[in-house]
Amino acid sequence: MAGNVQTPAPVGAAREQHRKARSGWPGGARVWEDAEQQAKKLKSSPDGEPHRKLPKRKIVLLMAYSGKGYHGMQRNIGSSQFKTIEDDLVSALVQSGCIPENHGEDMKKMSFQRCARTDKGVSAAGQVVSLKVWLIDDILEKINSHLPPHIRILGLKRVTGGFNSKNKCDARTYFYMLPTFAFAHKDHDVQDESYRLSAETWQRVNGLLSCYKGTHSFHNFTSQKGPREASARRYILDMFCEEPFVREGMEFAVIKVKGQSFMTHQIRKMVGLVVAIVKGYAPESVLERSWGEAKVDVPKAPGLGLVLERVHFEKYNQRFGNDGLHEPLDWTREEAGVTAFKEQHIYPTIISTERHERSMAQWLSTLPVHDFNATAHAAASPGTKVPDPPGDSD
Repeated sequence: MAGNVQTPAPVGAAREQHRKARSGWPGGARVWEDAEQQAKKLKSSPDGEPHRKLPKRKIVLLMAYSGKGYHGMQRNIGSSQFKTIEDDLVSALVQSGCIPENHGEDMKKMSFQRCARTDKGVSAAGQVVSLKVWLIDDILEKINSHLPPHIRILGLKRVTGGFNSKNKCDARTYFYMLPTFAFAHKDHDVQDESYRLSAETWQRVNGLLSCYKGTHSFHNFTSQKGPREASARRYILDMFCEEPFVREGMEFAVIKVKGQSFMTHQIRKMVGLVVAIVKGYAPESVLERSWGEAKVDVPKAPGLGLVLERVHFEKYNQRFGNDGLHEPLDWTREEAGVTAFKEQHIYPTIISTERHERSMAQWLSTLPVHDFNATAHAAASPGTKVPDPPGDSD
């Protein structure tokens, strides 16, 4: 019996064992304590979902949306009067469990950044946003289940921790879809949907659009920019008009433009000025003059037909796309989904809205009030710093 009695450890030895356990000594009590604390944390989680403890990862989402009825892409925190695309996106991210609710209230907490800020009514087929999320199972399906059908997440890719979709973007491609009667000459062409673009006029349109290629000062194509501000100089890689096509009895054409970046309203004014020239309201010489010191009255085409088609990340892909750790930001596999979304949501919205609201026809009726011969010099002096418009847009 006596041999079965265990002799108590000396007080000093017990203290040493307790110290080792507290310090995480192998075989000590620290492992058990940590496990118990982790279980308590998971139990105390609002919904008990383990993914709440997963680390957040930086990703990019490929988005497509129809911008009709929205006041642009960017969210205006604290303002519920004007609904934006990001309002619906953030709500879906929270409801799907990708981000905590407080990240929706303060988007900096998830390092959110859009590649391009689209204006009121402008759509996108290839917008890219970067953010940090919990990579939950079936993440795309869950996000899309909380979005309206005219906003879709079409793809997801992991990116480097410091990736910023706006700063890492090399170029952006937009297209502008418009009825071809916008190019009908004001004096000797029909001004309705029976008009069909001739090969001669189509070639002239392309000749004018090609003049935009290269680097120019586009201070007349936005607001609050002086002619000598470096930020007004933008590089256009390409701009052209595709062959026209007929939808529902009306002929349309698509103008594509690729540039490093664009200022607010820049593309709509680039299109507007070419339309004014082709229709016979403005001389061709106004193009060259608009890039100079003079303040030129440049008309702004409607926002309806403008679509962000694609964003480009060539430098990022060259550096990280083949490093074995990250995927190149190439959306070839998602191209079918992009095309389907355009056919289902973007093209029909542009065509239907033009038919019922006649935004292009109404805008064309305002062209005679513009003074394309004005030669007033811009007010900004070389040393004057004019505030930038709120971010790059269309």
